[in-house]
Amino acid sequence: MKVYVRKTGEYKEVVQYGSDTLKFLYGNAFGRILLRLAISKLPSKIYGRKKASKRSAKEVPSFIKDHGIDMTQFEEREFESFTDFFTRKFREGVRPIGDGLVSPADSKLLVYPADKDTRINVKGREYYLSEITGRNMDEYKGGKVLVFRLCIDDGHRYCFPAKGTVIEQYDIKGKLHTVSPLSQAYKIYKENSRKVSFLDTEEFGKLCYIEVGAILVGKIVDHGKKVFGKGEEKGYFEPGGSTIVVIVPEGVAVDNDIMEESSKGIETEVKYGERIGQKC
Repeated sequence: MKVYVRKTGEYKEVVQYGSDTLKFLYGNAFGRILLRLAISKLPSKIYGRKKASKRSAKEVPSFIKDHGIDMTQFEEREFESFTDFFTRKFREGVRPIGDGLVSPADSKLLVYPADKDTRINVKGREYYLSEITGRNMDEYKGGKVLVFRLCIDDGHRYCFPAKGTVIEQYDIKGKLHTVSPLSQAYKIYKENSRKVSFLDTEEFGKLCYIEVGAILVGKIVDHGKKVFGKGEEKGYFEPGGSTIVVIVPEGVAVDNDIMEESSKGIETEVKYGERIGQKC
């Protein structure tokens, strides 16, 4: 999978973590039988407890090495478990908050136009906005849909993209499918568990912010803040790959390089707090 790197203007290949296992689960009849069990809540809870155990801490050094994670970007301390490592905080000052609209997380970003009839192609499948949020989204016609895909080696803390207040919030329960392209046979954003928040922001108006859980992610941890500053931490994901979707109204312009790559179907690598757009 090719991803655009803004800092260098080059492209890099991103390998899907656990691709062999996912191919087995999604790629044959017996695997799909096991998948029915894997996406239920009990295995997810068992997995979560295993990764939260002290014994799991021994997995951390090899994981860091295998995925080339730059630990100078994160707080320096001993981790008590794999979950403790996975939810690690950024070192102070390494994620400065830019001007304009900022990225909520270290992730790969793809942008789509927002329209009631627009079908958003996500991992090989098409979705209407109403399928993602569970409600009519006509008010966002002419806006944009920003899909931030977090990989297994990304920091899984996420923030608010602008200053404002939470005016509405609700949870949608669902099956926990992976956010991998391998799950394209399933409507993952419709079936996955997710938290939907509507944010009244000072600079960009009403934004819709959605945290999406993935396979073996038993918990989306939201701090419950109702009043927030731009770049202030909103929450974090526990182990597994995850996605954030931000829907912005007409009048918000995403930076040209991101839009150019998105027009080609290529994700752009962005960082927590990095400027990605502005009011127009």
